[in-house]
Amino acid sequence: MNQILRAPSLRRQNRHLLSHGILILWSAAVLFPLWTMVVNSLKFKLDIYKDPFALPVKWNWGSYASVLRDGDFFVYFRNSLLVTVLSIALVVFFGSLAAYAVVNHRNRVTRFFYLFFIAGMMLPIKIGSIKLLEMMKALGLLNSIFALYPIYVAMGIPIAVFVLTEFISGIPYDLTEASIIDGAGRFRIYAQIIVPMLKPALATVGIYNLVPFWNDLWFPLIFITDDRSKTLLLGVTRLFGQYITDWSKILAVLTLSAIPVLVLYLLMSRQFIKGLTAGAVKG
Repeated sequence: MNQILRAPSLRRQNRHLLSHGILILWSAAVLFPLWTMVVNSLKFKLDIYKDPFALPVKWNWGSYASVLRDGDFFVYFRNSLLVTVLSIALVVFFGSLAAYAVVNHRNRVTRFFYLFFIAGMMLPIKIGSIKLLEMMKALGLLNSIFALYPIYVAMGIPIAVFVLTEFISGIPYDLTEASIIDGAGRFRIYAQIIVPMLKPALATVGIYNLVPFWNDLWFPLIFITDDRSKTLLLGVTRLFGQYITDWSKILAVLTLSAIPVLVLYLLMSRQFIKGLTAGAVKG
């Protein structure tokens, strides 16, 4: 009898060991490039070529000092931070409004717009780069970070509507009906009832769009040539030379640019995990 009871427990333990082993290997695969980047940013150029995976023989903090002192790092950092944070805020705001309308006004029009947003997830926005360049030129937004806002909002809205529609659909409609009976308007219901219950989903949408917005090089490269309006990754391209490339400075800039992403993820990770768990339970 004891052997029969032990068999399922042993199978569960083996499954746990297997899953933990896979997660450890995946974590190592993800962390290894970050480790290599940070370690090589603290080396001299010749040491990088000798052994890129070893610890520094002599620690070189001069690359960080040079980047922070001599370059336009803080200008590029400010531009990237403004574009990323404000774009995510606009995506979350307009995406939640659209999802709220789709859920509470179910008809052919809202169904069409919902399918229209879903179709936006299937088509990469980069295929319209030439037309977008013409539009930004017509609007007078070239060489300005304001040219990036409508692009990033358009990139983030489809996934935001898709995720938030599913979460809002799971909120009991009795709450909305009770609020309407009490005299609350639609926007008050949205602001005071729907949004507080959507925090995990909003964090999920925010983190999902954080990395593509922050790491985007394609659209800044097309729209911006003015040094004062360049984003961080676009500014890094100034460090690439035709014959000599200062990899220490490049890796130092990339290391510094990774810090905001990690900080924002840590701040929103709890809500992000709740959002993933809620979606998994619902599915």
